[in-house]
Amino acid sequence: MVRQEDAAILEDFSLASQVVARVLENPDMLSPLATPKATKAVLEAHGLDTKYTLGQNFLVNDAILRKIVELAQTSPEDYVLEVGPGAGTLTIALLKTAGRVLSVERDPDLPQVLKRTLRPWSDRFSLVSKDAVELTRADLDACVPQGFDRALPNKLVANLPYAVAATVVLGYFQEFSFLDSATVMVQKEVADRMCAQKGTKNYGAYTVKLHLYAQPAGRFPVGPGNFFPPPRVDSAVLRLDRVQTVNDQGNVLSPSELADVCTVADASFANRRKTIANSFKTYFAGRGPAGAQVLEQLPELLAAAGIDPKRRGETLDQAEFIRLGAAYRELLG
Repeated sequence: MVRQEDAAILEDFSLASQVVARVLENPDMLSPLATPKATKAVLEAHGLDTKYTLGQNFLVNDAILRKIVELAQTSPEDYVLEVGPGAGTLTIALLKTAGRVLSVERDPDLPQVLKRTLRPWSDRFSLVSKDAVELTRADLDACVPQGFDRALPNKLVANLPYAVAATVVLGYFQEFSFLDSATVMVQKEVADRMCAQKGTKNYGAYTVKLHLYAQPAGRFPVGPGNFFPPPRVDSAVLRLDRVQTVNDQGNVLSPSELADVCTVADASFANRRKTIANSFKTYFAGRGPAGAQVLEQLPELLAAAGIDPKRRGETLDQAEFIRLGAAYRELLG
């Protein structure tokens, strides 16, 4: 049944018979669009080309698609949120392994493409035409599926536009508490930051903030040759699982407490090569009365958190940042 649907999609775009035959002869193939010929033909059928300004690099290797859904552990019980569906290559793979998919697409030319490529699965697919960075809870509430156990997505699975990948991942974990995990294709260097350990060159404010909400749970590399057109960078697929961050007393941090830890993380890396004391001075200078209060009582703040003012941000572990956030919160009352 699935193979017939796949073939129908390809034949709809008048693809060469050998491309259709390849899909029919490979019953394990997740997406009929996972070839350069198929992707190019779909775009050409709508008078389109890839848009460099939107970071469009379409995945064209079915083996990578399979590894993505295996890492994400998608199942019929899952409601998947996808960012940047493109022509629907990964979307098809998700619709075959998950219960429902909601995609967010910024390019106004692609909804017409997705309407055709995803036609066999249209009853389980929704689309939000919007910049993913601007996605809100209201957008998701407007797409609540009928007859499905979940009202909101529980997994993010996406081949993310590289320019916004880091922002989307952290922002979605912060704003969408119903997301249990994120399995995302990102630039290798971004994946390195997401997975960095204390004391390494990739460990910074972003790493500290992300790890307050999620921890890495698997990763594999993806070379440029797996995309159309090939990007000029190496990529990686990374899964992050949501965590509950606790303080020294074992209490789960509230959203506002987490926000305070994020603030002191930014302050600690404002001048990466300088001490925490100097970095805090740079960050809080010119930030109004609250900033002036922090600078006036900076020695007491650091002492309350048990942090030597001569240390650098990259030497602090998560527990120390949590204590620093608590001291900051106490200082401002």
